[in-house]
Formats: sequence, structure tokens, C-alpha cells
Amino acid sequence: MKSRTATIRIVFAALALGMAGAATADNSHREYRGASSHGGGHRSEMHVDSRYQHNRSYPSHGYVYNSLPHGYASVHYHGSPYYYRGGAWYRPYGPRYVVVAPPIGIGVSFLPPFYTTVWFGGSPYYYADQTYYAWRPERREYVVTQPPTKQAEQVGDSGSAEVFVYPKNGQSEAQQSTDRYECHAWAVQQSGFDPTRPSGGVADSDIDAKRADYRRAEGACLEGRGYSVK
Repeated sequence: MKSRTATIRIVFAALALGMAGAATADNSHREYRGASSHGGGHRSEMHVDSRYQHNRSYPSHGYVYNSLPHGYASVHYHGSPYYYRGGAWYRPYGPRYVVVAPPIGIGVSFLPPFYTTVWFGGSPYYYADQTYYAWRPERREYVVTQPPTKQAEQVGDSGSAEVFVYPKNGQSEAQQSTDRYECHAWAVQQSGFDPTRPSGGVADSDIDAKRADYRRAEGACLEGRGYSVK
């Protein structure tokens, strides 16, 4: 009788553990919850990126999740798989996925839903989660780049180097990418200034005026498509 009672207790304990494990798996990555820290040490699951007043929350680098978030994009770079969603990057970590900093040179066709445009040396960079992206027309992608140097930052506009663009109508990431590119192309056509080219493709004496024209044209285009531009 004692043996039978002990057996029943073991079975119930096993079922309880199995249900607890299933609950953890089901809750993994739901609103960025239900994960463990890489390496077993204590690490905050989320962090706020306040650089350039970006003020957005992202999963912390090194945090491990049981599953990828819904709607992720797969990107292969130098033969290695990466996964991208909402500005955060992931790599396989055994059967799970660890949040990582993306490698320099990896590219994506669309920017995160929220990003901050910063200008350095007359060129725009798109910033989110400690990562800088630059548009590469030959690849038709936003490519992860090295952070702009202090020297480049010093020659940028003072007091007006930052441009903030936010979707107001719930535009998808793909739609934002399309709108951003088409408004960029239209602004280049209207102003004659192309920020993806050295000096914008204009004479040095015209850079400031033409860049201002470009920004006004791009801002007007984006506002007309349902974005807030500050």
C-alpha cells in the first residue's frame, strides 16, 4: 500500500512539473516575457534606449527566449541565421534564441516601427536599439553601420541634426519602408539634394540650403502619408 501511495505521488509530481514546463513554453516571448538570462547571471529583460531621446524599450542583449516573437524576419549573413523583429536581433542559442547586437554589414529591407533619424556629416542615419542603419541604394537595403565618428558629428547641423519620424496610423514595417524610400526619392527630385551621396551631390556652398529643402520636402511627404515628423 505504501509503495502504491508513493507511486501515485511520483506520478502527480511529474504531471505538475510537466504542466509548469508547458506553461513556461507557452508564455515564452509573449510581450517579451517568460525567458531566462544568457549565462545564468541576473540581467534585466528589457532596457530603455534613451540616446537621441529615442526613449523606446527593447529586449536586453544576452537575454534568452524560448521562441521568436511573432512576425519576425529571417536574415542570413555570411552563412549564419539572424532573426529581426521590432528593432531587436536574435540568433539561435541551442534550442532557444538569444538577443544580440547585429553584425556590421547585415541589411534589412525595412526599418523598425520606431526609429530616430540623426544626421552626421550631411548624411542621415536611422537609429534604434543602439544600432545605426544607413540606406544603401545599390543593395536597396538599410545596412547596419559603424556608429558615426565624433568628427562627423561635429560637422553635422547643430541644434537641428535630429529628425523624429513616427507612424500615426499603425503602418506596417514594410509600408513604412516603402513610404520612407518613396518620400526620400521625391525629396531628392524636388530639392536636388541626395543625402546618400557625398556632400549631397551639390556644391559645398549649396549644401546647407539644399539639405534644408530636402528635409522640408521629405517631411511634407511623410506627413501627407500619416506620419508625425519632428
